[in-house]
Amino acid sequence: MFRSFLRSIAILALLPAAASAHPHVFVDTQLRLQINEAGIFEGIEVKWTYDDFYSMLLLADMGLDRDGDGRLVQGETILLDGFDRQWIEGYQGDTYVTRDGVPVALGPPEGRGTTVENGLITTTHFRAGSGPADGLVIKAFDPTFYTAYSLVGPVDTGAFCEAAILPADLDAAYTLVEELLYATPSSDAEQDYPEVGEAFADTVRLTCAS
Repeated sequence: MFRSFLRSIAILALLPAAASAHPHVFVDTQLRLQINEAGIFEGIEVKWTYDDFYSMLLLADMGLDRDGDGRLVQGETILLDGFDRQWIEGYQGDTYVTRDGVPVALGPPEGRGTTVENGLITTTHFRAGSGPADGLVIKAFDPTFYTAYSLVGPVDTGAFCEAAILPADLDAAYTLVEELLYATPSSDAEQDYPEVGEAFADTVRLTCAS
């Protein structure tokens, strides 16, 4: 999480003043793919760990962790579970899967638990998928860059596939933001912030044994 925080600070330091409000939330992301022995993609488990400031605000807003020890008792965890699965119509879940450039449909999020450790909220959900796993491309990003997702750790693909991770070209991403913001009146920069989230996303490519 600290690496994610430092990366976010670096991003903000290089952007124009009008961009200083973005992103608002920082999330470390871990992915685990469910792929059967026939090489069929059955779904993806997504784990989100929210930054310490957002976690603190959310816990305070919900009246949880009253003793401030950075942990929740069972009853409190039940109240928190599912807070980030109330998706509005059209929301893609900030997890995008494509095959040969064509979007792969994912099912609605199925909760797989919520924890709080050292004051950080971590939630896990699963989304069903289908079709061949070989050649899948996966990205985690918020198009509006309100939330910054950082892919952490290896991507778990099981025994039948391998995942190659291509880090985002941050220099190109910074340049894109600067160019788009310079073309936007400062008074409109927040409301009409360009959809640049994908430019900051790492790319995961799957290769599976035939």
